[in-house]
Amino acid sequence: MNIPFLDNWRKRQGGTHAGALAAAVEADPDGVAELLAECELLRVRAGQHGLELDDTPASLTALDQLPPRWRDDPEELPWLGNDAGLYLGTVIVRTVPGAAWDVWPSGQPVVRLESGREIDVVAAGLDWAMAGSPELSQVYAESAEN
Repeated sequence: MNIPFLDNWRKRQGGTHAGALAAAVEADPDGVAELLAECELLRVRAGQHGLELDDTPASLTALDQLPPRWRDDPEELPWLGNDAGLYLGTVIVRTVPGAAWDVWPSGQPVVRLESGREIDVVAAGLDWAMAGSPELSQVYAESAEN
């Protein structure tokens, strides 16, 4: 996953991309959460359909209803899927009690629920962008139950 702001930080710290993200999450979890919540491409594409993403579960349902025109652009598809996953994670972290961002040793950002369950939101976002399943609202509902 390409997160440009980490490149400079990693160079200063002499670490790996995975280590830089993990250290950043530990040092400034709110700051990293804000950066992960940007999801600029997804917000632009949703806005083109008149949908403002307000970081709520209802916005995930609205995203699920959009026509998947992004599938026509194979270069944009993985970026949009990545953004969809980060947006899903943002909604979970902001609305599910005890949920927080975490980082796997590979550097993949995931959401850890209070129960200890980890959700690979980026993989879920990519699956949604490519195939439409699972729906983002479905992943959220399953997360909110735990």
